[in-house]
Amino acid sequence: MIRIIEQRFSEEEKEIVLEILNSGQITRGKWTALFQEEFANYLGVKHVFTVCSGTVALFIALKALGVEGKRVIVPAMSFMATIDAVYLAGGIPVVVDVDDYYTMDPEQLEEAVKRYSPKVVIPVHLYGQTADMDVINWLSEKYGFYVLEDAAQAHGALWKGKRAGALGHISAFSFYASKNVPMGEGGAIATNDEQIAKNIKKWIDFGDHPAFNVRITEFQAAIGYIHLKKLEENNKKRREIAKKYQQYLNGSFIHPEEREGAYHVYHLYTLRHPHRDKIISHLKEKNIDARVYYPYLLSELRNAEHLPTPKAKKFKEEVFSIPVHPYLTEEETDVIIEALLSSVGLVPNPLY
Repeated sequence: MIRIIEQRFSEEEKEIVLEILNSGQITRGKWTALFQEEFANYLGVKHVFTVCSGTVALFIALKALGVEGKRVIVPAMSFMATIDAVYLAGGIPVVVDVDDYYTMDPEQLEEAVKRYSPKVVIPVHLYGQTADMDVINWLSEKYGFYVLEDAAQAHGALWKGKRAGALGHISAFSFYASKNVPMGEGGAIATNDEQIAKNIKKWIDFGDHPAFNVRITEFQAAIGYIHLKKLEENNKKRREIAKKYQQYLNGSFIHPEEREGAYHVYHLYTLRHPHRDKIISHLKEKNIDARVYYPYLLSELRNAEHLPTPKAKKFKEEVFSIPVHPYLTEEETDVIIEALLSSVGLVPNPLY
């Protein structure tokens, strides 16, 4: 089976895990501090706080912003954690449609902001590409809401030369096993705002304020640190595979477009086709993993208040993702392309 997502670990990670075991310091040690420092430097932010998952990162970020009883706007297309974190933090979610890049529709966002006066807006950098952060930040300044980036799928993505995760007031990352920087489990909150940083500490450091134990282990931090060093090269490989898909599948499927000013890191390579389910079945017969991310809309999943979402509804019925991880071989990529072409009745390119 050609897996949709695959992670590999080198001797370096294995040696560090043994080093940590032998040291006896398996939590709250040098690796956690080192990862936080390196990730902050990589993003270009002052503060990074590691936590146990991306969902918790969103939750703590929302608690730090004080959303209880307040409206929080989210896009229709995302993993369920985006809206669940709002509910868990005591916020009231409002769902808006997406644009052609599968990220929050900035035009409808302004309509929603005028109607609901949100405390926070959560643009999701879905599949590895940033939302239109220029417009979203301009609306933030105009109407006075916080921007919380859901960057769980956007490690290394850029918007006009600036890192995803450093584009709003605060951001949340996931280091789940499938992510471009994997730890197995894990997450992080990033910010440049000193007051927000103080508020985050209240929720994760035990003291005068009720807090949670949401720490990661030294094992997770060390694995994340090594994969952070590999991130740029791995993202380049993802982009090379994406370019090949676009070249040989052009005209047969609707491809993900790269927004002008953005640098897409293809956490997922997501195609669209009206016969999506038939194509997935065909790929699985060829031992190629393909999946739907996601088979639901957040407004439908949690019956949340929402504006009309015609694009998201259409996309939900057509999207499917194929392997794009950096460990794909040239031969495996060719097999995937050949299977996709044959799934829609086309003769494979002479490349094969």
